[in-house]
Amino acid sequence: MGDELVKVENLKKYFTIKTGIMKYNYVQAVEEVNFSINKGETLGLVGESGCGKTTLGRTILRLYEPTSGKIFYGGVDLTQVNMMPYRRKMQIIFQDPSASLDPRMTVGEIVGEAIEIHRLAQGKKEKMEMVRSLLSRVGLNTEHSNRYPHEFSGGQQQRIGIARALAVQPEFIVCDEPVSALDVSIQSQIVNMLEDMQNDMDLTYLFIAHDLSVVKHISNRIGVMYLGNIVELAESRELHRNPLHPYTRTLLSAVPIPDPQKSRARRRIILEGDIPSPMNPPSGCRFHTRCPYVIPRCKEETPRWRELSSNHFASCHII
Repeated sequence: MGDELVKVENLKKYFTIKTGIMKYNYVQAVEEVNFSINKGETLGLVGESGCGKTTLGRTILRLYEPTSGKIFYGGVDLTQVNMMPYRRKMQIIFQDPSASLDPRMTVGEIVGEAIEIHRLAQGKKEKMEMVRSLLSRVGLNTEHSNRYPHEFSGGQQQRIGIARALAVQPEFIVCDEPVSALDVSIQSQIVNMLEDMQNDMDLTYLFIAHDLSVVKHISNRIGVMYLGNIVELAESRELHRNPLHPYTRTLLSAVPIPDPQKSRARRRIILEGDIPSPMNPPSGCRFHTRCPYVIPRCKEETPRWRELSSNHFASCHII
């Protein structure tokens, strides 16, 4: 770990929506995002629903075209090249496994489709051997290749989605909330399997999730996202030990603690109001409408992204 694999510079993604006859507005889903991911690393990304996590992940893969900014993969600016050679190197595991699997295709056809597209097997026999090997790797039986997605549980469907992502032997995978739709017992199995595969196959992850405890377990570093901006980025232990941004402190105060005495003694931070609309975000700091420490400067001036200690970045006027 150490070589930079993915780098994002001033990335923006706006969606155009129609608001009336000949009237349009923009949803500012991702706004001026900067970060990098080293080879072999897992970068966790957390935040409330609707803050732009999934949009950011899909824009990095150019499933959505960026509005502006640059995306580098191995030093190559992906906004300037044909993505076909990079589709094999960059894959995604979707949040809802049942919605991402074609119900009319068997598991063997789903996993084998990418092998055919990228011509990774010579003939049908070799392709089926690769499919069976992938299914075995993710904890499924080889005879499952002849079944359809609806015949499997949610956890098994997610394993099929992971096998499909691995079929093209990728280097970088965007894990878009891969465990949020699963039972807690299944979540741990999937997370442990992703960690094992990362060690065995030298994979790099962008791991998107709501659950900070899951992200802490799997991630080397964690980025905290609010209303299209990354407001804090630090190593996993450092972020939990010393959260700097008020929004990060709020998220950590909501993480359940198994010990009832510690849970009762902990101060819970409750945010006032709802998250603003990305169609009309607040001026200055986007968090100022809900921040308990807001000062007049927050309402007028956008805070600068700064390195406050070694590899610990945040954007806030009061820290």
